[in-house]
Amino acid sequence: MSITPEPQRRNWVAIAGMAVLVSPGIVLRFAGIEPDPAIGAAVFGLSILAAAFLLSWAAETAEMDISQGLALAVIAFIAVLPEYAVDLVLSWRAGADPAEAARGLAVANMTGGNRLLIGVGWPIVFALFFYRTKLRQLVVDPQRALELVFLGLATLYVIMVPLRHSLTLVDTVVLVSMFVMYLFFTARVESEEVELVGPARAMGSLADVPRRGLVVGVLAYSAVGIFASAEPFADSLIGLGHNLGVSEFVLIQWLAPLASESPEVLVAGLLAWRGRANVGMGALISSKVNQWTLLIGTLPIAFAISAGEFHWTQGLPLDGRQREEIFLTAAQSAFAIAVFANLKMGTREAVALFALFATQLFITDERVRIYYAVAYAVLCVIVLAWNRSELPATGRAAWNVLRGRSEAEVGRGAESPPLVR
Repeated sequence: MSITPEPQRRNWVAIAGMAVLVSPGIVLRFAGIEPDPAIGAAVFGLSILAAAFLLSWAAETAEMDISQGLALAVIAFIAVLPEYAVDLVLSWRAGADPAEAARGLAVANMTGGNRLLIGVGWPIVFALFFYRTKLRQLVVDPQRALELVFLGLATLYVIMVPLRHSLTLVDTVVLVSMFVMYLFFTARVESEEVELVGPARAMGSLADVPRRGLVVGVLAYSAVGIFASAEPFADSLIGLGHNLGVSEFVLIQWLAPLASESPEVLVAGLLAWRGRANVGMGALISSKVNQWTLLIGTLPIAFAISAGEFHWTQGLPLDGRQREEIFLTAAQSAFAIAVFANLKMGTREAVALFALFATQLFITDERVRIYYAVAYAVLCVIVLAWNRSELPATGRAAWNVLRGRSEAEVGRGAESPPLVR
């Protein structure tokens, strides 16, 4: 990791300024103050935005001490904390009250968050990449091949969940185990040197002990800020939605995740804007693995503890609509995996991800969920067939990561053709 000496006062001011902007969300939350929905949305939203800046700088600095993949996994976990907070609360309420369970809000929030991440987050990073470079293909690091493998395994498992009528502790064991294995293999890859810029360069210029302490402190402070601000931010948006007469299910499925997913999308967007779009997209892929394994896997735990009943074959109930939502989300995930199966995303794929997500929001017929799921599945097969000649290289890259090879060796396992202008 190389650090070019330069006056750092401006960078330290930026770090301090963002830390100050995070504080109102923390103060209001722990003081129990509930501002007007419009004011709350602005204050808590600004706190989340500032925390996202701090996270992106800490993530880059952390690459001096740990692998980029593990750094992204840690940042993805912190950034997705708001989603955990909202979903676990909803699962807890469902366990305590059968009427709450019947409303299906936990699954609504989980599926909405996952679909927003891919349908909006991934295209946003590509759009920023295209704006900055005018390139029509975004190529991610070969190390992402391992994440795609785990994402594929999780998708194959979750797509079978709608065949049952509940999300159980068996699902917890399987999905959480996948996440632990993903972290284990990601941590084994050695990092290459990356030149730091901006505030990350200021943090990286410190000696080892104070730098590591600062990175941990910034990560913890950002986590507290995000965790404190996300739920009231979501509540503020929901309050505004209620004033407009929007249904509760729609608010929980789309407006609440819009708040809880914003930190990770902002972090990825900031990285893309600063010329590290491949790292930003890697952060979103890692977030998807996180949500598609650990998040889903923890919902039955919250439900079981709240209900006071632990059964391996019974858990969070799923009605017809919830099973359809899970199936549609899994189908979207399969298409997203196919898009990056050759470690590249082109303009057409980015547009397809956004268009398929955006158009379904305006159609209320429940049968549309099945139609869109089938469309995602068909496109998945078409894209995989189109890119079949490049899939072996991605497989070799994933195998190199599993063996704990360095990032340079992983890259040699999946050589990509030059970018197309």
